[in-house]
Amino acid sequence: MEYEYSIGSVRAREKKLLSSSDIEQMLALKSEKELVRFLSDKGFGEGDTVDELIASNTEKMWKYVKSVAPDMNLFEPFFAQNDVHNLKTVLKGTMSNRDYGSLLISPCMTGEKNMIEAVENRRFDSLPEWLGNAADKAYGLLAETKDARLSDAVIDRAVMQKLLWESKKSKSVFLKKYLERLVFFAEVKIALRAAKTSATETYLEQALCECEGLDIPALIKASVSGENELIKHLEKINSNDCAKAVALYKKSPSEFEKFVDDGTMKLARELCRHSCAGAEPLLGYCIGCEYDRKTVNIISGGIKTKTPPDKIRERLRVSYG
Repeated sequence: MEYEYSIGSVRAREKKLLSSSDIEQMLALKSEKELVRFLSDKGFGEGDTVDELIASNTEKMWKYVKSVAPDMNLFEPFFAQNDVHNLKTVLKGTMSNRDYGSLLISPCMTGEKNMIEAVENRRFDSLPEWLGNAADKAYGLLAETKDARLSDAVIDRAVMQKLLWESKKSKSVFLKKYLERLVFFAEVKIALRAAKTSATETYLEQALCECEGLDIPALIKASVSGENELIKHLEKINSNDCAKAVALYKKSPSEFEKFVDDGTMKLARELCRHSCAGAEPLLGYCIGCEYDRKTVNIISGGIKTKTPPDKIRERLRVSYG
């Protein structure tokens, strides 16, 4: 019952998400200026560039969610991912003495000022425990080895463990399945990148965590054996349609990414789009907004590179509507 108001509100809000008609109109546009005008007129966001519109759209979405959600703790998994981005940004910017202010994103659980002070003073006990421990280890690795990739791996592993913990305690069926799927494919992507770049077993042990549907020791062994061996290993895994995803990866990494994204959206449509109870409608709306922003980014990139509309259309993800 506590979500009764938010469900009624979000159903009205969903009508403002991009429709198939909106997408076709955007595909017919010839310049970023035209795209900005179209999106502004639709109320997508404010700004003079696509990037500014997307940032505005994100801010508007979270402002709305905060106004209707009975419990914002539900959205901690989304904020945790922003915390990780900001930690990596501040860590590298501080160690290299480069400006990073414009690269920080929100919303997050740890404020920008607290994050900066924690890194600059190496006082990671001021951060949430799951993040502070990883930050301290990543800082040490970056200082000693200058290996930003290994430092990132430690932080990424921490956030994946955090997401899995959130999935286990969540009462939302969708959020549980969404987070498990998110981590599953994050680990598959890490293994694929590692195989391509001949990453070591030590790196993978730092980067991967236990995950439902994946045998991590076997995944590491396959990855260090090379891309062909890893693909053979992944083709035997049926969890989250992994075998189908990898078959597409062999054709094109972009088709693999699209398949993974489309699977997530199908999950949201199945469990959230027509749900009449609990947090699912609000969670689905957030995913729908995220995918709208992806759509705008893809179309914007296609317009800039003068890619034919049919080719852009092939890259677009399944929508929430």
